[in-house]
Amino acid sequence: MLISGYEIKKITDYLWEIPRQGKMLVPGRIYTSKNMLEGTLQNDEALKQVVNVAHLPGIQKYSLAMPDIHWGYGFPIGGVAATDINDGVISPGGVGYDINCGVRLARTSLEYDKVKSKIDDLVKQFFRDVPTGVGASGAIKKLPSKEIKNILINGSQWAVEHGFGDSNDIEYTEEKGKLIDADPDAVSERAIERGQDQAGTLGSGNHFLEIDVVDEIYDEKAAEVFGIFKGQILILIHTGSRGLGYQVCDDYLKVLVKAEKKFNFNLPDKQLACAPIKSKEGQDYLHAMRCAANFAWNNRQIIMHLAKKSLLKTLNISESELDFKLIYDVCHNIAKIEKHKIDEEEKKVCVHRKGATRAFPPGSEFIPNRYKDVGQPVLVPGDMGRYSFILSGTEKAMEKTFGSSCHGAGRVQSRTQAKKAAKGRDLIKELHDKGISIQAKGYGTIAEEMPHAYKDVFDVVDIMHNSGISNKVAKIKPVGVIKG
Repeated sequence: MLISGYEIKKITDYLWEIPRQGKMLVPGRIYTSKNMLEGTLQNDEALKQVVNVAHLPGIQKYSLAMPDIHWGYGFPIGGVAATDINDGVISPGGVGYDINCGVRLARTSLEYDKVKSKIDDLVKQFFRDVPTGVGASGAIKKLPSKEIKNILINGSQWAVEHGFGDSNDIEYTEEKGKLIDADPDAVSERAIERGQDQAGTLGSGNHFLEIDVVDEIYDEKAAEVFGIFKGQILILIHTGSRGLGYQVCDDYLKVLVKAEKKFNFNLPDKQLACAPIKSKEGQDYLHAMRCAANFAWNNRQIIMHLAKKSLLKTLNISESELDFKLIYDVCHNIAKIEKHKIDEEEKKVCVHRKGATRAFPPGSEFIPNRYKDVGQPVLVPGDMGRYSFILSGTEKAMEKTFGSSCHGAGRVQSRTQAKKAAKGRDLIKELHDKGISIQAKGYGTIAEEMPHAYKDVFDVVDIMHNSGISNKVAKIKPVGVIKG
């Protein structure tokens, strides 16, 4: 099959391969369907980016793409690549500008039918309590640079130590909310300045805080372990490292563009700027990226605590009645040193996940004890008008995708195209007619994030499920949304 100028070979109904050609070091593999290949991917530059990533020095096995693949900076969004830590490189394009953009899901004991009349009030209270939008600030007082550096080292543990949540939240956060070897000295003063008043803020674009209701359960055992039941109210938070993370990426792209020349790399796209992992440039970026990742975990921890306070205040109930608990927090823009089996040998690699979610299996030492029988929760938000999914990680993901799964629906329209398509429509009323209350900083954000700007996440998740990469546990539907 010829797609976007590439001959693509079918491996299964849900896995397709671009064979090695030219200077590719490995094949490109895309988890998708024939319909998606012939539809949204037909003229998408993302497939070219899959091929480009296959040129990275030290890349292992495959350049991978998840079914929510779309064009990004350097790597496609939905891209996964693992590089050898001795001979391979680290590339900021494989992480993205919003370092550790991720998703946090909390459960309550509330039943939708019993609080339905309060959803509008809750959305308004969330919007008052959680700063949203470009440059949003003021969730907590502006912090001195010394305190920001503490956050960069300690991640969400800083938030818990300062009263924003409790120690159980740490247990249910990927990496326990803190990457080690984070070095604030590798972060510019400008980046630290940008983070001083942004802890606990939502940001703009596709970031959101949602009230969701459990609509359908596919795996009763996993659902019970995760603590979810049909009709239950959940809180879903999607945001990242804000201006601090953006600045870290911007700073190091300039450094690594020079490094590419220094190390005589000849890559097909300058956006794949990279450096050997063990070089000073590579290590400096890793130290700074880990700082930004820790800032993001701290950010989501504070937002979750603010959301809990909004719930208690609006519903006028006790903490025991609310029973507010974190299910899990996963990142989907990050590079981490992990052990994976390569050609029957376990070795350390640097796994770049850019718009892809970690999906570790049952029994993994890196997931909470509570989840060891069913696998890590994999959180996959859709769009604000349809639904999102909770999945679980599998052993096959470890074998085939470096323990990775999809991260969302994936855009099919640019923000400009979405705004143009929204002209003349009352999107707020359309959402309201579906039973969804929304508050946003501006109508433009709602237009950019309209449901039809995205693939149907149901189709994306089905590909992962049918491939055995992650298993469907539950479908959840939005009933209240705040956006920047």
